[in-house]
Amino acid sequence: MQGTKRMPGTAITKSVVANEPGGRKREEIFVDIIEKISVTFSSSGYILTSEIDGTIQMKSYLTGNPEIRLALNEDLSIGRGGESANDYRSSYGSGAVILDDCNFHESVRLDSFDMDRTLALVPPDGEFPVMNYRMTQEFKPPFHINCLIEEAGHLKAEVILKVRAEFPSNITANTVVLEMPLPKYTTRASFELEPGVTGQRTDFKGANKKLEWDLEKFVGGVEHTLRAKLTFSQELHANIIKEAGPVSMTFTIPMYNVSRLQVKYLQIAKKSSSYNPYRWVRYVTQAN
Repeated sequence: MQGTKRMPGTAITKSVVANEPGGRKREEIFVDIIEKISVTFSSSGYILTSEIDGTIQMKSYLTGNPEIRLALNEDLSIGRGGESANDYRSSYGSGAVILDDCNFHESVRLDSFDMDRTLALVPPDGEFPVMNYRMTQEFKPPFHINCLIEEAGHLKAEVILKVRAEFPSNITANTVVLEMPLPKYTTRASFELEPGVTGQRTDFKGANKKLEWDLEKFVGGVEHTLRAKLTFSQELHANIIKEAGPVSMTFTIPMYNVSRLQVKYLQIAKKSSSYNPYRWVRYVTQAN
């Protein structure tokens, strides 16, 4: 991937440098692999459902519309069977990356896609989706959540929320927010975070009886714990565990994707020997 550079996820939607010194437009192309994931866990931590909605998004600032070749994983297969080479729900073997289905932008030529998983296209101006895909094959969720609720005496209960990041330590998630509905007779909640942590904020939304925990940054391989002491307004007549939850979570993880789908290389038809545009390939995973 010569000429491909990594960049932070905060820049996921914008051009880094639009103009060269001297006012000339900079020759560059962006390819973003954006995956939105949905996972449901049972109260005991087992995965009940999991799905990835993915898009390969391209934004081209190349003059003269040169042809682009985009190579994906060679072990990519689509669907669970099927025969026709032109039916892109079909599969050509049991690959490590199995998509349920996908569709392509009208500018994409699929002549060699069956053979070597390469897409050829002349990109239109502006931003457009090269390919949309869906995956329900089992994957490792980026976070694991554990929640424990226990009564703590008369009109009181304690919630312990533990979240662990299951991705490598060189990756950091941003804007992580956990929400948990509490029993409707909750009047007060006091919070206890781990000693020495920074960039975390807790809140009890009294109007809709909801606990909120914001983590500015979440480094891979790390576990964070929140303890919440709840106070109730009436005698505990109901099952508090049934009245609380489910916990929901939103996040963004730059330079990481769960499906393992990758752009192996990005080739631009050369106009001259000195023509070498900037290529940016970026990955981002978000909660759906």
